[in-house]
Amino acid sequence: MSKAIGSKYSIEYSKESREYFEFVKDLLDHEVVNEMKNFRHHYSTTCYQHCLNVSYYNYLVCKKLGLNAKAAARAGLLHDLFLYDWRDEPRKKGELPHGFTHPRRALDNAKEHFEIDKLEEDIILKHMWPLTVKLPKYAESYVIVFIDKYAALLEFGVHCKNRITGSVRHLYRHKHSA
Repeated sequence: MSKAIGSKYSIEYSKESREYFEFVKDLLDHEVVNEMKNFRHHYSTTCYQHCLNVSYYNYLVCKKLGLNAKAAARAGLLHDLFLYDWRDEPRKKGELPHGFTHPRRALDNAKEHFEIDKLEEDIILKHMWPLTVKLPKYAESYVIVFIDKYAALLEFGVHCKNRITGSVRHLYRHKHSA
């Protein structure tokens, strides 16, 4: 069962998420998307979980705004399909950091495995704006810029909560085991 961090709804089984799930089911079932589970992204969150978070919240916001929620959901799930641990990738002299380059890698990987339309392409390619320099063309592309940061903050919050509660549990066990 999959869930976006902060959501109380299961992606696969809740009536609230039914439309979203129908939009992305083929992507969620695809082996290349599932490869993202093997790469840590933000703190203790995998790339897959991060993309699921972005995809789901991107879908909700775009739907609420009357934008193309399907393209937003699909592009959100593929926006970080770069398939490597960016902390381990050596950077060549003069090469731009990961934050500047990964949208192109993600788009290239997405195009290799899926049909990507112009809107989805812009969403994936511009999700790191202003690092990507070129302005997004579509409202959905601006939405993901903010949702990507929102999801990263949620993930950081979960990481901090887990660290704090883990530390508290450790102190509690130590104090009461003596």
